[in-house]
Amino acid sequence: MNKQLDAVALSVRSLSMDAIQKANSGHPGLPLGTAELAAVLYGRILRHNPANPRWSDRDRFVLSAGHGSMFLYSILHLSGYPVSLDDIKAFRQVGSRCPGHPEYGYTEGVEVTTGPLGQGVSHAVGMAIAETMLAETYNRPEFSPVNHYTYALVGEGCLMEGVASEASSLAGHLKLGKLIVFYDENRICIDGSTDMTLTEDIGARYAAYGWQVLSGDMYDYDGIERLVAEAKKDGRPSLVMLKSVIGKGAASVAGTAKAHGAPIGAEGVAEAKKSLGLDPAKDFQVIPEAYDYFASRRKELAAAEAAWNEGFAAWSAKYPELRAAWNAAHADGGVDPAALASVKHPEYARDDKIATRTASQGALNQFAQALPNLVGGSADLQGPNAVALKGIPAYGPEKRAGRYLHFGVREFGMAAVTNGIQVHGGLRAFCATFLVFSDYLRPALRLAALMKLPSIYVLTHDSIFLGEDGPTHQPVETIASLRMIPNVTVFRPADAEEAFYAWKHALAKTDGPSCLVMSRQNLPIIAKDDPDWRHTIDCGAYVVRKGSDTPDATVLATGSEVSLALKAADLALPLKVRVVSVMSKERFESQPAVLKETILGGKIGSIRVVTAEAGVRTGWEGWTASRADNFSIDRFGESGPGDKVAAHLGYTAERLAEILKGGK
Repeated sequence: MNKQLDAVALSVRSLSMDAIQKANSGHPGLPLGTAELAAVLYGRILRHNPANPRWSDRDRFVLSAGHGSMFLYSILHLSGYPVSLDDIKAFRQVGSRCPGHPEYGYTEGVEVTTGPLGQGVSHAVGMAIAETMLAETYNRPEFSPVNHYTYALVGEGCLMEGVASEASSLAGHLKLGKLIVFYDENRICIDGSTDMTLTEDIGARYAAYGWQVLSGDMYDYDGIERLVAEAKKDGRPSLVMLKSVIGKGAASVAGTAKAHGAPIGAEGVAEAKKSLGLDPAKDFQVIPEAYDYFASRRKELAAAEAAWNEGFAAWSAKYPELRAAWNAAHADGGVDPAALASVKHPEYARDDKIATRTASQGALNQFAQALPNLVGGSADLQGPNAVALKGIPAYGPEKRAGRYLHFGVREFGMAAVTNGIQVHGGLRAFCATFLVFSDYLRPALRLAALMKLPSIYVLTHDSIFLGEDGPTHQPVETIASLRMIPNVTVFRPADAEEAFYAWKHALAKTDGPSCLVMSRQNLPIIAKDDPDWRHTIDCGAYVVRKGSDTPDATVLATGSEVSLALKAADLALPLKVRVVSVMSKERFESQPAVLKETILGGKIGSIRVVTAEAGVRTGWEGWTASRADNFSIDRFGESGPGDKVAAHLGYTAERLAEILKGGK
């Protein structure tokens, strides 16, 4: 059988060299150096079914070192996934099913978008967490509908990135025994030998994290199988360190940095083919035995899923209530629409003053009761972020039934792990930190947007009004920067009533992440002139104070600045000022012109618009005829009580009233 695996490995090298050479772009070093791992992993180890890439109990494999994407495309093609030879020939071309780095949703068999190093293995940690949560929920002594492993392949680059350290530390603490990570130990990076920057004992580092560390040879099929079997016996996550040669088989670059990130060159490819026993005159050669091997293997894999389906049907018959919960949890985005709709809006007294983070916690707990698969946590800020799940235990190594995750001070790792939980399926995931620290997690948020994952990011302490912590914690530029990421929806509620709808809209969204931006300071419950505001808010904005059918000016305000704008409107009398709460700028701006003009109270371009948000003006300029009508804060804040800081910066209702009156 090893001869058949040799044929698979040789075919991986052949396809990888030619695809990269034809594209004149790519990273041949990893797929050439790890072809044997591809062969044994997909040929013997993984429990999967190419005929059904979305089988819920499949083993997951994440190519964390995503630059080596031809490793994945080659083995997906050979093993029978819908990746054709023509797809491979179009590697790195516009519209190709084989883009430069693996992209979730483009290619069947790609579990998560990778390429930004370290994030892939961090997503794998989230997938492994999800497996334990679902297993605890659904498995019963006589049948286990959830029983799979999560595998990842990392290189030195992944292990140098801090996010991998954050997630790996968490994985060790949580004792994720069904997480197995292969380390392509070739000791080469783009600039040369990793000895110039990475001389630590990686095995000792992972042992200190609480991992089992195993060592072997990348080119020993049986040895790799034995190491995986040993890994599965341990209750800790496992790092399997496999000594390898980058670019193996291509003598002109093997073992050097030249193999990492550039085509080998026509001459080098011809030389490699000759030494490997391939025909130098032929491109995209596949050894027939490789196809034959996987034709037989696919029958075994299909039979494995069929056996699972049979057991799943028996489990469903015996536990119909569990099956109903399973169906609800596996709805689009992990949210059952009927359960979401069943949650009723809380009632507040008009004289209540409540921080939106506090109201957010109330809404979160309402939804968590209706959605038993809603899980998440914060970066050591459960209290300040107000995201505790009341009456629900925390998740941990001994408490797999828990739904609250203590991520520790690991914002980037937290966000990537949250994405991994979300992409796994069966759960809806959120995480939380201070708004200003979204800068630490932004790359994971960006990947969620790329993958169209509906992960939810709760971001509190939203402005200068948080006060004494000062400019290091006052996020004047942050909301604008989040809105700039395509496919991210930012919700900034003006009061407790809106906070509920921010959560509801975020949970209803299935095609991208949401940021829920909440205040630390108490805010009044706003009287709303729009009698149908609970439906109008679906548009992202609604009229809080009508002012007039033909207002002199309309203020577009967000969050805490809505109540400030209402005070300013009173101070600006006899001007007729309309105040609009823009809970989601992106949603409002996406509406048809007629709807926007109805809310504004006049034609766009003919009515005076003033914007009010306690942050930089960036993104609001298009709404105003003059920059002076953007009531913003285009500098860093100060340390002191929130109202005193606002007064010092001139960010008050009185100043906004002066702006309104100055334009008349």
